[in-house]
Amino acid sequence: MSALFISDLHLTEERPAANEQFIDFLEGRARRARALYILGDFFEYWIGDDDLEEPFNAVMAGLLRGLTRDGVALYLMHGNRDFLIGERFCAATGAELLADPTVHDIEGVKTLLAHGDKLCTDDADYQNWRSIARSAQWQREFLGKTRAERRRMILGLREKSKAVIQAKPADIMDVNEAAVAQALREHGVTRLVHGHTHRPGRHALTVDGRPAERWVLPDWYGPGGYLEAGRGTPKLVRF
Repeated sequence: MSALFISDLHLTEERPAANEQFIDFLEGRARRARALYILGDFFEYWIGDDDLEEPFNAVMAGLLRGLTRDGVALYLMHGNRDFLIGERFCAATGAELLADPTVHDIEGVKTLLAHGDKLCTDDADYQNWRSIARSAQWQREFLGKTRAERRRMILGLREKSKAVIQAKPADIMDVNEAAVAQALREHGVTRLVHGHTHRPGRHALTVDGRPAERWVLPDWYGPGGYLEAGRGTPKLVRF
């Protein structure tokens, strides 16, 4: 009855292999868990909760609802692709929306949970865009457009983002070590779990003389995987 953590699935009709992998995971390992944490970027993009009317999105929401009806607690955090997920989606799935970051007690260990993008402080351009896109004004104006207009706008931003990412040094898009240490210090914990960077693994560090650890979740562009945290040391599982 451990807790499972996933992120960066980037689910879309265009990636059927990832969709099948997620369904298998949901019907198998996740059903035996105490809780499932989705730490951002569950969808490739999300233009607003009215997009639940799209058949693909409705099916994915229904699968999550089946999980919660079976008694598995479901926690959801915004990512940089799906930060417009709101109350309607949570009501449809039975998920609890978490702030980013947040601290949860995971099998007796206070653990800081985050999507991870806020920790990439060396990427000033992204952080500037993030502050704009998370503002009430930008979201109000965006959600005021038609669904077709929003989808065209998001797809355009995705193409622009691909070009920008290719032009940036890889290290600038990873977390900043000082930002990680400060986050652990501020929340009084020694364990951090996040996604976003697509660099899965366990990183050992020392914060104010205390040993700490940072677990990075795998993305699902490749084989995918999850982190399992029960009694004892967490385990990173790759499919």
